[in-house]
Amino acid sequence: MVAVDTTGEAGIVVTGLPWRRQVCQQVFEQAAVDCGRALAAWSDRRSGKRRGKRVGFPRFKKKTGVVPSFRLRNKHPKGRPPAIRVGDNNQPRSITLPGIGQIGVHDDTRRLRYMLAKKRAKICFATVSHRCGRWWVSLNVQAADLRSAHHHAPRDPGDDGGWVGLDRGLLAFVVAADSDGREVARITDAPKALAAGMKQQQRLAKSLSRKQKGSRNRRDAAAKLGRHHHHVANSRRHFLHQISNALVKTHDRLVLENLNISGMLANHRLSPAISDAGWAEFGRLLGYKITWRDGTLAVADRWYPSSKLCSQCGAVRGDLTLADRVFTCGCGHSADRDTNAAVNLARWGQAHHDPHRSPDPQAGGRATNARRRDGADQHPTRAGETSPVDTGTDAHAAPAA
Repeated sequence: MVAVDTTGEAGIVVTGLPWRRQVCQQVFEQAAVDCGRALAAWSDRRSGKRRGKRVGFPRFKKKTGVVPSFRLRNKHPKGRPPAIRVGDNNQPRSITLPGIGQIGVHDDTRRLRYMLAKKRAKICFATVSHRCGRWWVSLNVQAADLRSAHHHAPRDPGDDGGWVGLDRGLLAFVVAADSDGREVARITDAPKALAAGMKQQQRLAKSLSRKQKGSRNRRDAAAKLGRHHHHVANSRRHFLHQISNALVKTHDRLVLENLNISGMLANHRLSPAISDAGWAEFGRLLGYKITWRDGTLAVADRWYPSSKLCSQCGAVRGDLTLADRVFTCGCGHSADRDTNAAVNLARWGQAHHDPHRSPDPQAGGRATNARRRDGADQHPTRAGETSPVDTGTDAHAAPAA
């Protein structure tokens, strides 16, 4: 804007955002793109074009109460290097961002640099966020499929064997068994990440509540509490990656039960342990990892009585309670409760296998939200947003079964 004073001299006056030239223009562009997507989702939900959960009108991102973040697009101009680069200027642990420049990172970038050099990966976006008092850079990478040597061998269309049932629990995190009644694996040393850090969490939460609102000490205390929550989540996620990697590498046909986890959380005595187990996340990891390896993950119907069904005679025991850890039947069969349920799940997958049907994450049909004692939740089996390298297809060995 041009302003003229009383003497007749004209001058340029900066209006609007005086710091807009200090920020990369992609920050404003991507924010406008996100706003457009939010408005489209809200409009489609009101008109009935979009199904699922209710979508509200987009709201402004507040300074407090949300995770501050922005997204940058990776441009590939002709004859010039891409805008987002990893390990530039002989600095392996660094990322170059447009408008910001080269910054150092804590994590090792060797795998990502190898895939970028071999043209097996392409960086699409970079999201910079501030969480737990630290800055984080998340890269959205389009990676190539796993090599054929990592895929499971194709099965004959008429082959209905090889199914392994997975029964999830609290005493034993997962028990795997085949349709012949053999127990394949039993994981009992699952880390109780939330329970182990509960005392420290209570101490940090109490320290936060005693700080004055708006003070710097309160921000520091909130960052400490956030880092503790992040550490607990990482411990749980690392264990789930280990177990899921070990299962999808050794078995190409897995069966899970569609548990009603949201309904089971109504039991306040077991809800902390159920939340700490991460059953739903475990099912999600299995879903997209076994898809990478050309395997099959079947989800049994929620109403299938895997725990109450005798694996020998097929009788259903209706008086079975959670306290009964050994399944006994009138026919004389006696077995561990979890092993019996895993065998039944494996036989369910063998009986409901249809080679001419496309993979269905709801293998037993669409589940309802009804509650029952031995119910469980839905597990989305779509592919995740991370690449095979990021998810750890070559992760550490799983704990001893």
